[in-house]
Amino acid sequence: MPKRILEGVVTSDSRDKTVTVLVTRRVMHPRYKKYLNVSKKYHAHDENNQCVIGDHVSICENRPISKTKCWVVSENHTNGGK
Repeated sequence: MPKRILEGVVTSDSRDKTVTVLVTRRVMHPRYKKYLNVSKKYHAHDENNQCVIGDHVSICENRPISKTKCWVVSENHTNGGK
């Protein structure tokens, strides 16, 4: 089964080796056929602490690392990181 890849913005980097990523996606309402912006926050593993608040990152699904972390930062789209 392929791993899911999501893109979002880092909203918190205060913990060691963990970032919080806000992923926003557009979903059509089943009855009214209007598009809605649905957001969800994911905790992702950042091994080298290179992501800062405001970075655009890609996160990839992974095995559970802790109670709340099962995603890993795979690519930082912002130039350089820290």
